[in-house]
Parts: sequence; structure tokens; C-alpha cells
Amino acid sequence: MSRHRGKPEASVLEARLEALNSAAELADGVLPKGDLASTIDVLERASTRRSLSADHTVVGFFGATGSGKSSLFNAVSGSHHATVAARRPTTSETLAGIWGTAGSEPLLDWLQVNHRHVMADESLDGHGSLILLDLPDFDSTAVEHREIVHRLAGQVDVLVWVLDPQKYADAAVHHGFLRPLASHGAVTLVVLNQMDRLAENQRKPVLESLKDILVQDGLGRTDVYPVSARTGAGVDELKAAITAFADRRQAATNRLIADVRNAARALDSGLDAEPAGISKPARAQLAEQLAQAAGVDAICDAVATSYRRQSHARTGWPVVRWLGKLRRDPLKRLNLDRKDVSPMLNRSSMPAPGPAQQAQSDKAVRQFADRAGEGASAPWRAAIRRSARSAEETLPDDLDQALAGTDLRSDRASWWWPVFGVIQWCALAAALAGALWLLGIAALGYFQFQVPETPRVEGFPVPTLLLAAGILAGVLLALASGLISRLVARSRAATARRRLRASVARVAEERIVQPVQDALARYQEFRRAVAKASGE
Repeated sequence: MSRHRGKPEASVLEARLEALNSAAELADGVLPKGDLASTIDVLERASTRRSLSADHTVVGFFGATGSGKSSLFNAVSGSHHATVAARRPTTSETLAGIWGTAGSEPLLDWLQVNHRHVMADESLDGHGSLILLDLPDFDSTAVEHREIVHRLAGQVDVLVWVLDPQKYADAAVHHGFLRPLASHGAVTLVVLNQMDRLAENQRKPVLESLKDILVQDGLGRTDVYPVSARTGAGVDELKAAITAFADRRQAATNRLIADVRNAARALDSGLDAEPAGISKPARAQLAEQLAQAAGVDAICDAVATSYRRQSHARTGWPVVRWLGKLRRDPLKRLNLDRKDVSPMLNRSSMPAPGPAQQAQSDKAVRQFADRAGEGASAPWRAAIRRSARSAEETLPDDLDQALAGTDLRSDRASWWWPVFGVIQWCALAAALAGALWLLGIAALGYFQFQVPETPRVEGFPVPTLLLAAGILAGVLLALASGLISRLVARSRAATARRRLRASVARVAEERIVQPVQDALARYQEFRRAVAKASGE
């Protein structure tokens, strides 16, 4: 359990750390590892610092070569442990002055400070649990010195920037340290040392110039302490500011809150715009485009052709019905008429998607993902697109299985088939009766038998009427059934198209839409976590 519980600032820090950790977990695999490195570093640093002494406040003295920070360290601590000399750089190793040793050892081990001195408590008028660090020069020619400064600038609780009148505007300190750490103003002190080197009429202009620069750095509210370590002027005021941090024991927490806020804002790039999300028209368009790529139109044509073929076999002129059987039912050819096979095992005999169909399918998925992620930051748009394509390897087979398992209602007989069939057979029977009658009359005449008188209707012989009426009725019925079958086939094809599109839509929902929704939900959760971590 954290030793920082119970304080309002600690509760705020804990909530923001949890939010930042959630944001880092949600962004894992989405943002480049380099972008997450600083976030993970903040989380690890915060976890370690919170497990160490909460009673101690670590104050680091940072300065350029010749700024007099070691002299100032001695003046504030009331000691002479920091080496002061004309040779530069003077400080080659970080020096720690310790008030209150209990719990300080693990903290100093983490800070990697080996040069330690225990100070007398009375040297700070009874203010204990404080660690002052005199660091190497941040502009040192030694690379290892600069590395120490950069590392400890990210670890200490309070940053004291010691500037001098000659180099107080040096870009190295302002651009390299003060500006990037502008959000840490609550735990930052700026000291203008060596004021004794300025004439009385120069002090105010120099101080005002420094404050103007700090405003540009984003540290306009940070107090500036004019000090002379040599004469002691201003040292008591600076000492009081430092011991105030130690008394409140909030600097470590405030420092970490600022670190978390900085890390969250680094993740916040491009999160202002709300993603478009998934609309109903976008869903419908995706299903329609996938249906076209999967060959739904070809199946619907096969349904219509199959129905017309069945209609002809049931209602066509019996004399020529058999001709329709010479062509194979297109649904059988596509293996879409099987009703005795499990849908999980059923597959069609549709041709494999060609390059054009595959490109159409890929384009549909890409457009859907891009529209859903429009407005999101670039890495998250890419993640949404990847989620949409997560099933691209199995999508053709999933669509084929869905199409093969769709009930096309192709086995339903129409009520008018038997009616037309009976009439067709009656017409054929009438035509055959008339033909046989006429054939009998012709045979009797041929063999010189007496031919009985043929009945007539309105002057027309009955057998002739039977033959002509039977043939005419058969042809007319065939034409009528053909027209009706085309109309019904069109309706059957439309019904099949709706059912096939619904099957394709279910596949699209499961394999494409749902993963995109999950990615969008993850993105929104990431945005909320980042906003909470940054305190917005």
C-alpha cells in the first residue's frame, strides 16, 4: 500500500496514475513503442518514488558552469561540503546533504547518489526530512555529467534552477530544461545568483528581463529569488522557500502529478476530434458491396432461372416440356439447393473470387473502416482499419458458407402450376382426340369404307375444332405460363436477394462491424483515460 494515502493530493495522483496506466494499456499495439516509452517511464518512476520515503523532500540544485550553485548549496545548507573552486566544472559527482536519515538510504540509492553527508538538524532551524542535491553542471563538457543532470531532473521533487547574471538567458537552460518542465512550476524555484556582481541600477532590469523570459517559458508564476551566495543576501528567503516544501511534504506528489499530466498531454495529440463512428447507411453500404463481391446477383439470377425452368416443366406444353430437362438446374450447378446438409458444412460451388471481386471486397472494408475512424488520430485510424481487416483471410469462406446456408425458398411450388398443368393436359388430350378422330376418318376413306357424317359446330368439323383448339390452347397456356413465371421468378429473385443480403450483413456485422466497434470503444476509453490523467 502506498505511504501517500490519506492526503487529497495523493488521492488525485493515484486516480491519475490509474488513468495513465489504463491509457498506456489501451494504446499498447496502437501507438509506437517510442511514443509510449516516456509514459511507461513516468509510471515506473512514480511507482518507485511512492514506495520510498514520503517524509523526505528531495531538492536538486541545477545550474550551468560558473553559476555558483555549489556556493549556494553551501550557503543554504550552512556547510562547506560542496567543493567551490575556480577550476570548472567543479562538481563531478552529485552531493547529497541529508536532514533526517530515517528512510533516506533507499531513496538515495534510487537516485544513485553515493556522495552523502548527514547534516545537523539545527542547520535548517529544525526543519527535518530534507535532502539537498548539488548536481554537476548541465552544460558540462563531460557527457556523463550531462546524463546525471537529465536523469535527476526527472527524479527530484523540487527543481532549483541557479542562474547567473551573465548567462541567465542562455538557451541551453531555457529550451533544454525550463520550457519542457514548464508544467512543473509548482515545484520549481528560479534563483538569480551572484547579484553582488551587478550594480544597483542593473539589478531591477536584469530581474525583469529574466521574468519576461520565464513568461515565454511558461513559468510566469514561478518566484524568482535574487541571491548572493558570497554575501548571503537573499539566502534566508530561498532557505525559507525550500523548507516550506519540506514542511508541507507535498512536493513529491505534486511533482508526480505534473509528470503524469505531461505524459498524458503527450498522448493527447490529435484526440480533440470526435471519430465519425458507424452509421446505419455505412452498415448497409458495406453489406451491399460485400454482397456484390460475393456473387449474390449471380445467385439471384440462378434462382430466377431455376424457377422458370421448374415452371416450364410443370406448366409448359407437354409436347416440348422434356426439352427443358436437357439443361441442368443452375442452383444444382452452384450446389445451392441442398437441404439435407448441416449449414456449418454446406459450401457452394460458386467460383472463387477473382482479383476484381477481391479488390471490390477490400475496398468496401477499407472505406467502411476509414469512415468509421474519420476524425481519430492517425495511429488509431490505422488500428481501426486493422480491426476491420482482422478477418480478411477467412472472410471469403465465411461469406460462401453464409450464402450456401441461406434458405432461398427455391423448393416451394406455386399454386398455379397444377392448375395450368391440368389444363395443358386437357388441351393435349383434346388435340390428340381431334387428331385421332381425323386420322380415323382418313383411314376409313382410304379403305373405301363408308365414312359416317362428322358432327359440325357452326359449320366446322368437331375433330378439326378439337385439334386446333387443343393446340392453340396449349400454345397460349405456354405463353401465359411463361409470362407468369417471369414475373414470379423476378419476385423470387428479389426475395432471395433480401435473404442473401441479410446473410451477408450478419457476416459483415460479426467479422467487420463488431471489431470496428470494439476498436472505436477502445479509442473512446483511451480518450477518457488520457483526459482524466491530464486533469481535464
